[in-house]
Amino acid sequence: MVLKAINSENEHGIPTYMGLTGRSLSLAVSVVATNGFLLFGYDQGVMSGIISAKQFAETIPEVYNDSTWQGFVTAIYEIGCLFGAIFQLAYGDKVGRRRAIILGGVIMILGVLIQITAFRNHSSTAQFIIGRTITGIGNGLNTATIPTYQAECSHTTNRGLLICIEGGIIAFGTVIAYWIDFGASYGPSDLTWRFPIAFQVVFGLFLSILMIWLPESPRWLLTKDRHEEATTVLAALRGKHRDDEEVKLQAGIIMDSIRASGHAGGNTPYSALFTGGKTQHFRRMMLGSTSQLFQQIGGCNAVIYYLPILFEDSVGLDRTLALILSGVNMIVYAIFATTSWFIIEKVGRRKLFLIGTVGQCLSMVIAFASLIPGTTEAAKGAVVGFFLFISFFGATWLPLPWLYPAEVNPIKTRAKANAVSTCTNWL
Repeated sequence: MVLKAINSENEHGIPTYMGLTGRSLSLAVSVVATNGFLLFGYDQGVMSGIISAKQFAETIPEVYNDSTWQGFVTAIYEIGCLFGAIFQLAYGDKVGRRRAIILGGVIMILGVLIQITAFRNHSSTAQFIIGRTITGIGNGLNTATIPTYQAECSHTTNRGLLICIEGGIIAFGTVIAYWIDFGASYGPSDLTWRFPIAFQVVFGLFLSILMIWLPESPRWLLTKDRHEEATTVLAALRGKHRDDEEVKLQAGIIMDSIRASGHAGGNTPYSALFTGGKTQHFRRMMLGSTSQLFQQIGGCNAVIYYLPILFEDSVGLDRTLALILSGVNMIVYAIFATTSWFIIEKVGRRKLFLIGTVGQCLSMVIAFASLIPGTTEAAKGAVVGFFLFISFFGATWLPLPWLYPAEVNPIKTRAKANAVSTCTNWL
């Protein structure tokens, strides 16, 4: 197991991690946690410009002009993500937030190494599929853990914004992946696909190494009756001494909520997720989970994973123009993903959900109607539909399903309910 996070004290006797305390430490926690979702977005987008490339088919011949194999190689990643989320559901409360994130990063790196060392005539397809599945396991573990970790380490005043930024940053990872795919397409045959996939290691190392030096969730520590460590973490996050009244008050508030939830000193049983009454644990879990469900069945993955193929096959564009337009589409995606950061607290969660639903629906109608005639000129209208869809999705349904479960579920069921929500995402 990973050693405990190392902390020290500054000249004022205030606890520090990585030499940081107060707002600077909170910022470091947010940056590292957000990097996990940047990696998620990158891994989500990287196959889009690779899966139909002839250079990739030279190593993985089954995918050449075969939509079934292309879909399978792409989708097997989602199966891995599901297993990672299930692991967090089963063992998250035992392992802890920090260790789970480190483990997720290491597993993703292992999966990447397996993928990029696949060579033709050496069971390359099977090796690539295994590596992609393992990468998915690491990502599923991270996406089920990071929102909870972020929520439990942040102040209540900015918790919603920080988790919303996490969700929105997925789009930036996808943008990076699309343009690296485009740049690599001009390189040597192997570089075309090995480099974009290998680049994930940069994010994985950043996440896993820096997380070693960051603190554990104070709420998780208190549920394990590790009060001294929790007090140190709370003091460091607030830039106060351990015996400061604000630190004591915050620790007391957390302990009161833990006792009220019946979570102190042990793991939450699965049965707690299905309770009703005053706690409404089941309803809360379902609210978070269904938000992830409807995010996925709304069509986002068809646009993100297969947009270059859609442009080539349905709109009739050549590969270079398809990659460029897809990259521009992802830039629009990232730009609109940032809008939620500024309006989330003013507009509210429910209104954004409704706005996104209507906008995505109308966008898909435009795309669908443009493809019906079967002519190239009419199909160009689908480009408008795809751009509108990704704009509405980025501003609303991209970040909200990651924020909602962390907010509506209480401490007692938060880790397990978040994991269930993430499992729903990958299902």
